[in-house]
Amino acid sequence: MSGTGNCLMRLSGLRLRYGAVLALQDIELELRQGDFIAIIGANGSGKTSLLQSMHGLLVHEGRREMTAAAARQVMVFQRPFMLRLSVWWNLRLALCLAGLPWRAGAERARQALQRAGLFGLRDRPARQLSGGQQQRLALARAWAVRPDLLFLDEPTANLDPSAKNEVEALLAAFHAEGMTVVMSTHNLGQAKRLASRVVYLESGRLIADQPTRKFFDAHVDDRTGQFLKGELKWDLQ
Repeated sequence: MSGTGNCLMRLSGLRLRYGAVLALQDIELELRQGDFIAIIGANGSGKTSLLQSMHGLLVHEGRREMTAAAARQVMVFQRPFMLRLSVWWNLRLALCLAGLPWRAGAERARQALQRAGLFGLRDRPARQLSGGQQQRLALARAWAVRPDLLFLDEPTANLDPSAKNEVEALLAAFHAEGMTVVMSTHNLGQAKRLASRVVYLESGRLIADQPTRKFFDAHVDDRTGQFLKGELKWDLQ
């Protein structure tokens, strides 16, 4: 699905400071219904800061405008937080906090765990799951509340190839069902496989925002092309 739908969020002149450091500089970005955006760039380029600003977690300068269609949002962090409870109750409490009726929440939790391949582990303490299983539980928890916008910060970092494939399959399925997804990633192959748009940041500036195929085909001789070929350092700090 491509992002040809209605506008969900618009950032205008967004700037973010950490003390004297300007982490994001004059960001202009529009999220549309049906987008799957991959945010790429070196360490320190502002990817996580941009995600958290879009999700409303950071105080910034400039404007962040949302439509009613973007009201329900979820963010999955690189290391998702797990309560000291079972897999089942990590989901049930999330759905309760989202306002779902108790009986309907039980059915939704069952569906989410089955979808993520975790129903057989529902009674296991969530913190005893493997890294890949915890990430799938975080995604199941996100899917269960039916967000309009799903933000993901490096969702497959430090996962083995099998776990990475499982997470990617879940994300592709969420997007195919109509969920709008914004994901930061260091994995350029992952961006190619999953994203409909690529946003490239460098030192807090938005350098490119293009459909995925065009992005990877168009930047051959410029600085973005150097980054794609690995000729620029990943860490700009």
